[in-house]
Amino acid sequence: MKWLTHETGSDSWWQALERQGLPLIDAADNGECAVTFFWRDPEGSEATSSTRRVWINITGVTDHHQRAAPQSLSRIADTDVWFWQTQLPASWRGSYCLMPDSHAAAFTGEPDMQTLRAWWKEKFPTAQADPLNPLRGWAGGRGLRVSPLHLPNAPDQRVWQAVDEGRAPLLPLHHHIWQSARLNTHRSVWIHTTGEAQQRPLVLLLDGQFWANTMPLAWPLQQLTDAGQLPPAVYVMIDIIDREHRSRELPCNADFWLAVQEELLPQLQAWAPHCASAADTLVCGQSFGGLSAAYAVLHWPHRFGGAISLSGSFWWPERGKPNGRLIQQLQQGAFQAASSRFYLEAGRREQLIYKANQQLQQDLVTAGHQVIFHPVDGGHDALCWRGGLLNGLKAMWQHLL
Repeated sequence: MKWLTHETGSDSWWQALERQGLPLIDAADNGECAVTFFWRDPEGSEATSSTRRVWINITGVTDHHQRAAPQSLSRIADTDVWFWQTQLPASWRGSYCLMPDSHAAAFTGEPDMQTLRAWWKEKFPTAQADPLNPLRGWAGGRGLRVSPLHLPNAPDQRVWQAVDEGRAPLLPLHHHIWQSARLNTHRSVWIHTTGEAQQRPLVLLLDGQFWANTMPLAWPLQQLTDAGQLPPAVYVMIDIIDREHRSRELPCNADFWLAVQEELLPQLQAWAPHCASAADTLVCGQSFGGLSAAYAVLHWPHRFGGAISLSGSFWWPERGKPNGRLIQQLQQGAFQAASSRFYLEAGRREQLIYKANQQLQQDLVTAGHQVIFHPVDGGHDALCWRGGLLNGLKAMWQHLL
């Protein structure tokens, strides 16, 4: 630990450490990196502080999806310094948060998933983004504030750099309210257009509030369009309303997609004219949204020509088994009437979801569909999804450039 000196914990030591960029990343010869996380106790040393543990939740590494004991940073005695080091592949990317805890007890009991998830749930209210990480954080799953970590060989995401550093221009989104008689709901819809071409393709983005606000997509889309890597297009971001509506409407819900076709799409033509052909219409989503995107394309290929699915939950409806309902239907011979296009991405650290996506790829190809499957070195993580979405758009729209 070359950073450990006789000045450890002093103001000048912290300032020097922050100038190096935190977390600290040291490349190793074996294709991995040693990553060291730090937390500065605002209450000082153990003599004055109430903090007895600082749990670290890293997506796909130490989070509540892992069947392993939770990890805590360690305090350097008589200082305000907490640290924890781990080894990760140099191609890894993901988000993390820290959870200061006034209780000294470590996790006890059998490391079964139900017990671990209940334990983590008790700690979630203390979660915070890393105050020493200079890059923009956001509210991740379950509302946890998280920070990003990009290792040196992770897939290129330079198009997001201005967003991460808080200097991206705020491009205007056109906001509308979709009143649905079929669903008896009203929700926000945000529209971003990247050009004035006559026959612009259409992208429907599920979890629209995420792409409109949490991980603002407009500036990266505009950069790629201006660079000629994407065609001018209409991007429609559809709000989930809340988690209850999301869990009901996105997993293979025919009423939701009939409402989209009967109610939303006719209004969209007036709000932002676009090409209405199936070949020029993509549906995109992550997790349940990825499942929903594939469901829409398989059931209504005459309206939706392609799906971009990021960490799609194709295990649904029975958690724990990779062969969910859509996969079973494909294996029984369904969805062979038309050849549709799919871009699937899943993280190797997602375990069940990764297996389900591998199986879905095989069954879609067997059924005659065109499939690109792109594994990534990460977990169920927004940092992976944002790269996967843009890669998927470029792959699916090469013929339009």
